[in-house]
Amino acid sequence: MLRGGSQPFPSLEIVPPMSGIRKEELLDSIAPLMEFAPRYINVTTHRDEVRFDPQPDGSFRHRIVRNRVSAVAVCAAVQSRFQVEVVPHLICAGTPAYETEALLQDFKFMGIENVMALRGDSLTGEKRFTPDPAGYAHASELVAAIRRFESENGGSFCIGVGAYPEKHFEAANIETDIENLKKKVDEGADVIITQMFFDNAVFYRFVDRCRAAGITVPILPGLKPLSTARQIALLPESFSIDIPVALTEDVRRAGDDKEAVYRIGTDWCIAQCRDLLAHGVPAVHFYTMGKSRNIVEILRACF
Repeated sequence: MLRGGSQPFPSLEIVPPMSGIRKEELLDSIAPLMEFAPRYINVTTHRDEVRFDPQPDGSFRHRIVRNRVSAVAVCAAVQSRFQVEVVPHLICAGTPAYETEALLQDFKFMGIENVMALRGDSLTGEKRFTPDPAGYAHASELVAAIRRFESENGGSFCIGVGAYPEKHFEAANIETDIENLKKKVDEGADVIITQMFFDNAVFYRFVDRCRAAGITVPILPGLKPLSTARQIALLPESFSIDIPVALTEDVRRAGDDKEAVYRIGTDWCIAQCRDLLAHGVPAVHFYTMGKSRNIVEILRACF
């Protein structure tokens, strides 16, 4: 993911669309971002959902539902149209080991050399993450499995892993969380990409703690511009992150002016990105969430 060149660069993360969307719709939404020559595009993977359909006798029938286009299909479409590196996500959640190996075979066939190894999320309504009985419980185990695949099948992957500057919500404390992150690196991870954050001081403290713990691989900051007032409540709830008081107050003062809120969030992200680049980060990772308007403006202002 960091191969070639020494200039800082943007990287982008996209979410596979819901089933039913045409390929051209997805690619057209990405096209405006290609002006900035992103080094690679991350493609998220979402586990299948479980539904329980009521039956006439009062029982429920268990059914697996896949709501989104697969990451493999999205990667193939993006590669074909834009000739850009793609980085599919591999997740432990809901994935048996044999399926992980099959995906790695597909990636090798497609010439994909970069992957993100992640634990993945719990099912909706599940209080604690439950691993697949035939899969992996932790991202560190998944990283080790990818390295075993290489030794047995050839090929070489650059492996990225996730990190949480404000601590994963399941970790007892930040020290334990960083210990778990180091396990992923010790198993063979090459680069770390962080969860979104809105206070750069949090990121800088996190990097210092990682270096003190012996983690030496590159740590790339992840950013997402705030775009609606509702996200002040939704983002902390969904991602267990803090939003600075100054930003929340600016949004509060904007009231019902949606465009003003959008402007506040975009300007805040531009300031974050410029500060990170001034501090020498090799790249800045942007969570696009399927939207390009604000990301285009931020990239134009910073790169």
